[in-house]
Amino acid sequence: MTVRTGTAPVHTADELRRRLQRIDGRGYKAYKTLQGAYDLGDFVLHLVHVQGDPFATPSRVHVWVPQAVAGFPSWSYQSEARAIGVAHLLARTFAEKARRLSRPRGSGHSGRIEMDRPGQEVLPRTAVRLTAEGIEARFSVGLPAYGRRIDANEARALLLEDVPRVVRESLRFAAYDPETVRTFAEVNEDATWLRAQLPSWGLVAFVANGACLPRRSGVDERPLEEGAVLFKAPPSLRREVVLPSGRRLTGMGIPAGVTLIVGGGYHGKSTLLRALERGVYNHEPGDGREFVVTVPDAVKIRAEDGRSVAGVDLSPFIRNLPSGIDTRAFSTTNASGSTSQAAAIQEALETGTSLLLIDEDTAATNFMVRDRRMQRLVPGTQEPITPFIDRVRQLYETRGVSTILVVGSSGDFFDVADTVIKLHEYRVEDVTEAAREIARQFPSERTPVTDNPFQEPSVRRVPDPSSVSLQKGKRSSYARARGRETLQIGTTLIDLRAVEQLVHVAQTRAIGQALAYACRRYLDGHRPIPEIVAAVLEDIDRAGLDVLDPKGLLDLAGFRAQELAAALNRLRTLRVRVEPPA
Repeated sequence: MTVRTGTAPVHTADELRRRLQRIDGRGYKAYKTLQGAYDLGDFVLHLVHVQGDPFATPSRVHVWVPQAVAGFPSWSYQSEARAIGVAHLLARTFAEKARRLSRPRGSGHSGRIEMDRPGQEVLPRTAVRLTAEGIEARFSVGLPAYGRRIDANEARALLLEDVPRVVRESLRFAAYDPETVRTFAEVNEDATWLRAQLPSWGLVAFVANGACLPRRSGVDERPLEEGAVLFKAPPSLRREVVLPSGRRLTGMGIPAGVTLIVGGGYHGKSTLLRALERGVYNHEPGDGREFVVTVPDAVKIRAEDGRSVAGVDLSPFIRNLPSGIDTRAFSTTNASGSTSQAAAIQEALETGTSLLLIDEDTAATNFMVRDRRMQRLVPGTQEPITPFIDRVRQLYETRGVSTILVVGSSGDFFDVADTVIKLHEYRVEDVTEAAREIARQFPSERTPVTDNPFQEPSVRRVPDPSSVSLQKGKRSSYARARGRETLQIGTTLIDLRAVEQLVHVAQTRAIGQALAYACRRYLDGHRPIPEIVAAVLEDIDRAGLDVLDPKGLLDLAGFRAQELAAALNRLRTLRVRVEPPA
């Protein structure tokens, strides 16, 4: 991997100084004459894209530090997981150093040095990449101006003093405590290995003893510092493992099947579920959830009033509508809570999930359960909805799809559960046998719905290419993240607030580019959605995230097939052709 110099020569630092002097005081667009690569002695600075105005998006810069200068030992990148873990540390450090060193150097964004700061989750990123050859870092700088005139002296200080200082203090092994680097490498490798073992152990999740699950607030994902009760596995679910680093780990293994998380309000049920939904990603050392891992295809399901649905087979959950509409290929621009939840489950199954995560607090009540009294008052012949309680075991027994469900209001779920975990003051008990005894003593007397069981998917959904437009004004391909929860494709906004496992704006940005890439290559009117998503992910696995952004102008982070499909499914203009399964 090298800096993107192409066939252009690499200039000297003195040449950069001379070029800056020649354009001093000229109009801001003259900065574009600086584009190119410059050898600054111990690293190469590459000005990839220069902004046209001091108030526009800052200029894009890459640096390449050869390993002979960076000095990172081979153990730090001997596996992909280790390299990603260490790159996360470097990106976090670079972002913090850049923020502290940045200062106003004129108008607009003048003087800024910025890199996306990673969150608590460790993701493959384009911002910093570590290999045996060296380190590439990508970031933005605001080239200085007074008004809209170039300030060459400030630009010289920015590019030849500030940027080199940030590089020295963040991209060299000598800037770190070696044990810190080793910890980031080993923890990421250990968590990756641990997650990969879950299916062979018959588990869908693992939570290590000593894990700190509570967060500081709903908008601060850092671990709670004071008053947090650390996790301890109940004896009946305890597992002990030895990780690749040699670390011996004890914790709770959640077996495949139907698992309930019960307990009183504010005792930690949703906190545990949230840790499990984030367990599809690794976490940085010190997060408290480093060894909370979930099968990588797990999907959090929730109700989402008002979302659009395109050609989804809802018949396992909803059929016999009074209007006579066929729910085997259901479309709407304004789904109800129950309809949206049914659609989300079917879409998750379409992308191959093996685990559903559901919290009753964010679920549609009428979709989850109907008790015997309501069944008597409104008989099944008058109710189009088959509640989830009557499908959850079928999902596992016929499709091998497990469910972890937070429930605090309906004991009817005891009848269908394999495992019941109780939280009391954040402490965990296995109450499976107690729940079964209660179910024997107090039968629910509700009538389960047993007809129309889950089968293999009954339809293939093939997107109509004309329904996914990237056109915005004169731009033929427009895809932009508007924060983590909103994506703009052409002129259409995609609301991703309910896609709760999307954790960083760089992922949203990458998904936008992935949709644009899919439109150019794979939305051909013949491939169904799962094939389109799989093809994009295969290309990324082969060529990296740069396949989505060949010019390297954006900070992108890795995402899953589940989030890419979720974004496409929520595109309000999407139309699909429904076909019989192949």
